[in-house]
Amino acid sequence: MSNESGTVTAEEYPKHLREVIAIIPESCYKNSAWKGLFYVFRDLAIYFAMVAALLSTDNILFLIPLWGLAGLAVSALFVLGHDAGHKALFKKRWLCDWVGRITMLPSLHIYSAWILGHNRVHHGFTVQQERDFVWHPFSPEEYANLSRLQKLAHRLEWSWLGAGIYYMVRVWWKRMIAFSAPKKWLRDINHDRRFLIGGVALGMLSYYLFALFFKDMSGWMTLAYASWLVVKVMLIPWLLFNYAIGAIVYLHHINPELKWHAQESWTRFKAQMEGTMIFRVSPRFLNFFLHHIMIHVPHHVDARIPFYNLEKAADHIHDHYPGIVRDVPIRLRDYLRTTRLCKLYDFEKERWVDYSGRYASSSSSAAHG
Repeated sequence: MSNESGTVTAEEYPKHLREVIAIIPESCYKNSAWKGLFYVFRDLAIYFAMVAALLSTDNILFLIPLWGLAGLAVSALFVLGHDAGHKALFKKRWLCDWVGRITMLPSLHIYSAWILGHNRVHHGFTVQQERDFVWHPFSPEEYANLSRLQKLAHRLEWSWLGAGIYYMVRVWWKRMIAFSAPKKWLRDINHDRRFLIGGVALGMLSYYLFALFFKDMSGWMTLAYASWLVVKVMLIPWLLFNYAIGAIVYLHHINPELKWHAQESWTRFKAQMEGTMIFRVSPRFLNFFLHHIMIHVPHHVDARIPFYNLEKAADHIHDHYPGIVRDVPIRLRDYLRTTRLCKLYDFEKERWVDYSGRYASSSSSAAHG
């Protein structure tokens, strides 16, 4: 289904992803164990270096940049856990699962619960009305029926400041920590919940012992300083991670040019090809921490592709579907524009709308890079 140039137009594209997957070279799926383990040990070393640096100082002038780097380190480990959860990082399932549990500890994620929500629901029903819970938009009618407090919460969460709050409340808390697990998943989720609780308890005990033996304190002073260490080393980097991952996920699926669909008009092809974008990160060194997570179209086409091969796969997909795939540089002004225009969604017209009822206009951004 292509024109004379060998590319596919928007009017011709199929309902299934098989044709897209078929154009991805086999080399994009190679995931040697040594390469995955290199990234795991590298990012763990960076994370523990940040922990050591934060333990070494209480000077706010040093803490602020260290918190930023620690938040990025937590994010980097989470992205590795994300790849492991998709079984893309290693060929062996057991290795993926244990790496996933360990690398998601600093972000306080229950590995199996995350797999259920992310792999089964988000990837299974990407940008489908009432099914995909990740940054799911309200219709104008749904918003009108909210209480005043709910509307206030929505305005905060969908503002440029709200990404971290949305992720913490709507995704992390409601969809992983506080939700009732289906019977089929209950054993695995409870196992990973205990793993997370044990990891957090071990960390808190370590900080108490650090205060006890290295700070020459006693009694309540030891407990108070250990509590500060938990805040300084665990909580603040975790909060910054929530803002980073919240903004990243928002950018993945919310944009004037990205469509969400009612169930009757939804297809896998439209969901994975029109429901996200390829963002080219600048400066490129940020991919040291982000692990190419912004190259999101090929990941949604086939989550088995390891992160370090996403750019190669993206080039093949973009070259074959240039009128469909949106491939753009990531810019702060575009994020701010999106948070201003994309508040609600008209599922009948498949267009974004703001609180005043004005439809968002989209500019063509399908050009490469």
